Amino acid sequence: MADIAIDSDELEGVILRMRALMAREETDVSDPGGNPSDDEVPAALQELSGDLTRAELVQEIEGLNDDQQDALVALYWIGRGDAEPQEWENTIALARQRHEGSTAEYLLSHPLVPDQIEEGWEKMRESGELD
Repeated sequence: MADIAIDSDELEGVILRMRALMAREETDVSDPGGNPSDDEVPAALQELSGDLTRAELVQEIEGLNDDQQDALVALYWIGRGDAEPQEWENTIALARQRHEGSTAEYLLSHPLVPDQIEEGWEKMRESGELD
């Protein structure tokens, strides 16, 4: 059985916040269209300078202990198919070995990271590697 340092509730919360962040756009919509009722939607999805959502998520991930950060990276790698659930211990060891810089910035630089972490978690559960 795999020993995953991050509990399912905490993991679910991180995934939800990642999804909310990834849904935002980085660029301005120059022509929102001619329908005034639709004009507010693009503004709601734009990432604004000084927007605390990304900073708060980075702070949350960086506030996790090293084992929890390594677990997020390992789940991400399993979810995107770089490793199998049965290789959990080796994947964690590799995440620990390659841990340089900000884990949050590494993870958030991949647009599909919330889906891939969730996929990794699902693969771990389906494989019977989790309790």
